[in-house]
Amino acid sequence: MSFTWTPHRFSGGALALDVANSVILRHDAERSIDRFASTAQLDAFPAAATEFCAERALFGDVLPVHQENRPAFLGLREAVDRYFRQRVLGEADDATLADLLERIASALRGARPDGLDAATAHSALRLIAMPDPDRMKICRNCGWLFIDRSKNRSRAWCDMAVCGNRAKASRHYRRKKEEMP
Repeated sequence: MSFTWTPHRFSGGALALDVANSVILRHDAERSIDRFASTAQLDAFPAAATEFCAERALFGDVLPVHQENRPAFLGLREAVDRYFRQRVLGEADDATLADLLERIASALRGARPDGLDAATAHSALRLIAMPDPDRMKICRNCGWLFIDRSKNRSRAWCDMAVCGNRAKASRHYRRKKEEMP
């Protein structure tokens, strides 16, 4: 299956969330796709993040994760998703936070300073200290994590052009189907 990293794939608003969102349909085990399961995709992600990520100005050019650090990086990705998803749902606890912090420390110990693993760890630390944690949400359509930067905090989808349009089209289709005799 052909796949490219597009701006939509970086709609989380923070590198750590974009990394966590690399698992498509995470909530549906039968249809879930891990984009980092392919070495080529994992190696292509940093260049795309350098171009599309909301935090690109903070990191500059990001380099791929060294082969020997990949298991720790994937563990960091899962800890980021677990902690921030639980935080949005009001279920985060000290053990989940401690796990995330341990994985951040581990990633920073083994990473080169300009590597994707180090940049993701720094991004996660910024998210932990985020001054307005209520701005983090879960997309109603795809389940991705994102930061709502809208003025009135009403954003419901990670990307209006993709998930918002899909949700609206689905609602329209259901209404039209119900109106049929």
